[in-house]
Amino acid sequence: MQFRLDNIAPTPQGWIDAVMADFNSFLQDHANCERKVSSMALSFVAKYPDRTDIINELIETAIEELEHFRDVYKVMEARGLQLVHEIDKDIYMEQLLAVCRTGRDERFVDRLIIASIVECRGAERFKLVFENLNKEPSLKEFYHRLWASEAKHSEVYIQLALKYFDTNAVYKRVNELNEIESKIMLGLPFRAALH
Repeated sequence: MQFRLDNIAPTPQGWIDAVMADFNSFLQDHANCERKVSSMALSFVAKYPDRTDIINELIETAIEELEHFRDVYKVMEARGLQLVHEIDKDIYMEQLLAVCRTGRDERFVDRLIIASIVECRGAERFKLVFENLNKEPSLKEFYHRLWASEAKHSEVYIQLALKYFDTNAVYKRVNELNEIESKIMLGLPFRAALH
């Protein structure tokens, strides 16, 4: 059984060009994303406390994401960067969450799958950053670690979905949401941000 998802459409070159042209802005956005994904993991625990199989795994995921936030912030501090005062709307996430179904179980499985797809996209993009950071070895190593961690988190969310829902139904919805994610991603302008 496959837990690691593959993105249907690869990130275009224009995205990494935008990131490398304004890496400081990317770091600020990256820090914001780590804060948000830590909160997202805990929001599952808050909204679905009866789904006890998710609790320990998502507490650990939230802690890891918070550690990533701390680590990105250290990089920012070394560069003299501050956190942004207001976090911009994430159009990518808004559009993905807009396609979640409304029933309690349906929304639960959709949110888990979307979390997996987003982590998978993050892993792919951190890999691109890693491959393009040739002049800063310590930062390159940092993004290598993040790439591996995001890939692991992608698997966690699929495994959790499979604890509660039929395998065929989960993978059918994975394919549907993966197609939607690719269209959303390809429709967004390139900017120095994770999404």
